[in-house]
Amino acid sequence: MRYHNITKDDMLNGDGLRVVLWVSGCSHCCKECHNPITWDPNVGLIFDEAARQEIFHELEKDYVSGITFSGGDPLHIANTYEVTALAREIREKYPEKTIWLYTGYLWEEIQNMEVVRYLDVLVDGEFEVDKKDNQLHWKGSANQRVINVPETLKRGEVILHEENC
Repeated sequence: MRYHNITKDDMLNGDGLRVVLWVSGCSHCCKECHNPITWDPNVGLIFDEAARQEIFHELEKDYVSGITFSGGDPLHIANTYEVTALAREIREKYPEKTIWLYTGYLWEEIQNMEVVRYLDVLVDGEFEVDKKDNQLHWKGSANQRVINVPETLKRGEVILHEENC
């Protein structure tokens, strides 16, 4: 897996202050994407032990709420295995931290993937420029959903995150 950046103390990609892993690789290629540089899975830095430790160092901080996986698409075929393993390890090591994931896939397409068991919030759906709304919280277009994953798994139907606008 490759990545472009690890953002620290981020307030835009989930609730609270977060560490964000921006992975490389996206096959959705949404029109007017805010981050097209991340589409190619072969560019960026190799996600190595130093990058992993950088994330863990941030998660050790009391004021950091958790991690957000973004990109690119964390569920691109080049990323799924390592993102799942990292999410599993974070859930085990930092159970009080929240895990958010942004993907162009819909919940209905990925609900049986192992990674969803470790997520607190999933922002699903491709960015659609004709549905862009700068007033939306945690998403770029009105078609996207901010999903409360534990409640969705428990109830068997999509439950939106309580602060979803």
